[in-house]
Parts: sequence; structure tokens; C-alpha cells
Amino acid sequence: MTRLRVGLVFVLALVVLALLAPLLAPHPPHLQLDLAALRAAPPSAAHPLGTDLFSRDLLSRVLHGARISLAIAGLAVVMAVLLGGTVGILSGWLGGAVDAVLMRAVDAAMAIPRLFVVLVVLALWEHVTVPAMIVILGATGWFGISRLVRAEVRNARARGWVVAARAAGVPGPRIVLRHVLPNIAGPVIVAATMGIGQVVLLEAGLSYLGVGIPQPAPSWGSIIADGQAVLRTAPWIVASAGGALVATVLAFTLLGDGLRAWLDPRAP
Repeated sequence: MTRLRVGLVFVLALVVLALLAPLLAPHPPHLQLDLAALRAAPPSAAHPLGTDLFSRDLLSRVLHGARISLAIAGLAVVMAVLLGGTVGILSGWLGGAVDAVLMRAVDAAMAIPRLFVVLVVLALWEHVTVPAMIVILGATGWFGISRLVRAEVRNARARGWVVAARAAGVPGPRIVLRHVLPNIAGPVIVAATMGIGQVVLLEAGLSYLGVGIPQPAPSWGSIIADGQAVLRTAPWIVASAGGALVATVLAFTLLGDGLRAWLDPRAP
């Protein structure tokens, strides 16, 4: 329960900061304050996290970057759960040839590294927008979810209450909606929670490589890339976005781990 509470507090704090970024940020994230006097300025009372190479306030950029990262990760995971859940339910419930075809397709897709597919798609995309990034990451992240849902559905299908409902003539879709889905929701929620942290890290890595959300959008990955050249003389640039990235991934990992222990006390 400790992990669950700590993770929940951190995640809620991140969400609140992201939602209130326009109110909490002291400056617009794109505003170049003073290229001569405030270029890579160290942290101060006026700029608690310092400024970057373009004299932009890092606190403002980190806060607005949280909005971008959490929005992309959250919506991409929702899309992945919907796609993977649909495929997993069809495969696990219908079985037979449908199961064989769908799972072989999933196996083939999982054999190709996700990062490679995303990089190829983004390389062919001239200007990547936030909605496009959500679709790309969501459309390439549902394969593991589908296998998880399939396994849970197959397990639920063999239980006595499902067998009794089918013997009583209850339609399959009704059994799935009213009985199967509520019983498999726990593992899916845990996987989705941990998946958000993974997608945040993936989006930051893509922006760091220059193929993610284009500049001057305040993505954490692009902030780290901007500060790489002056890491020794201005380490606060990398530290600001890097610290936010580590804290976010850790928060969702703790929350997912805590949810797993809470939903399944027998889990290690």
C-alpha cells in the first residue's frame, strides 16, 4: 500500500502541475527573454530552474512539457488499450481459427522492434503534430495488451460462472460485457498505468533524437537535447528536464506496482 500511496500522490501532483501549467509558468514557454543577458543563465529567484541557450525560462518549459508528455502518453495508452483489448477479447473468446490468425499477426508485429517502426514512420513524416504522435504511439503499442487480455479472457471463459451462463443461453456479448470485462480489468489497468511511464520515456527519446514533437515545443526530450552541448557549463538545462522525466517514470512505475499488489495480494 505504501507504493500505491506514494505513486498516487506523485502522479496526482504531476497531473495538477500539467493542468495548471499556464497559471504556474512565470513566462510563455516559447518566449526568448534576453539573448544577451539571460542565455543559459543559472537558477535564480527570477528563474528557479535557470534558462536555456535561447534565454527561455526552463521552469515554464518543463511545466508545459509535462502537459505534452502526459497528454501524448495518456491518450496513446488509451488507444492501445482499446485496440489491444478488442483484439484480445475476440481472440480469447472466439478461439479457433480467429485466435490463431489474430495471435500470429500479433506475434509477427511483436517481432519487429517498436522503436524501429516508430522511427521509420516519423522519418517519413515531415511535421509531426501532437495528435499524429498519439496515433503513432498508440497504434504501435497495443500488441502486448492484446496478449494479456487474450490470456485473461481464456482464463475467465473456463470458470464455472461463465460456463453456467453460456449453458443458460446468455448471449456471448452480454457475458463478455457484464461478467468477463469487470474480472479482467485489474491486470489491464496495471499494464496501462506502467505503460504511460514507458510512453513518456519513448516520446522524450524521440524528441531528443529530433524526430518527435518539433521545436520550439517544450518537450522534455528536446530540452535535454538543447542542453547536451553545454552540459559541463550549464548542467541545469539537462537536469531540469531529466529530473522531471525520471520523476514521472518513477511515479507511474510505483503506482502500477502498487495497484498490482492491491488488486492481487498474492502477487510478489
